[in-house]
Amino acid sequence: MASKEEIIAKAKEAITEYDEEMAEEAANEALKEGIDPVEIIEHGFTEGMQEVGEQFEQGTVFLPHVLAAAEAMKAGIEVMKPEMERRKSKTEKKGTIVIGTIEGDIHSIGKDIVASMLNIAGFEVIDLGRDVPIKTFIEKAKELKPEFVASSALMTTTMVNQIQIEEQLKEAGIRDQVRTMVGGAPVTQDWADKIGANIYGENATDAVNKIKAALGF
Repeated sequence: MASKEEIIAKAKEAITEYDEEMAEEAANEALKEGIDPVEIIEHGFTEGMQEVGEQFEQGTVFLPHVLAAAEAMKAGIEVMKPEMERRKSKTEKKGTIVIGTIEGDIHSIGKDIVASMLNIAGFEVIDLGRDVPIKTFIEKAKELKPEFVASSALMTTTMVNQIQIEEQLKEAGIRDQVRTMVGGAPVTQDWADKIGANIYGENATDAVNKIKAALGF
């Protein structure tokens, strides 16, 4: 019988080895041992993903590796979805978050991790996907009246579009009814302050903690 530490280590290794089968195995073992899916995702899959992300930034691995790691993570999370849903239905709904990767940007790994973690934390997550037009963020904010509109940008050339979300929410007259969160590799607290975003999420755990704190959880 594998210990919790071993299962978490296996989950992490599955991501750094781009091994979907191993990710599924680790997820199944975690369920069998009654380990909280959040722990496996946070300390196993997400840490593995961050490691691959760092290697990508250093140029030691390339985009196909990152995508393969993301697929492995997706496979692992898929196994745990029913258990996550079961646990979620027991917790009260904390609020609605609209999230997406900004227009012109096709990276979605970080955003996917944040969306998964918010989901587990009991939020209703409306994931708009990647390369999302600014007007879609605004339309969804009007339609769903979410607590937060969150945008991710993985390139300096696309992060400037996050200004547009702030501006167009103001133009639509709803900026004071919704809070905004920005994140992504080139994004910083200074940038969030400069454009007037409410929250900067440094990573998935940070994003979830800050949103929970902002909403009083």
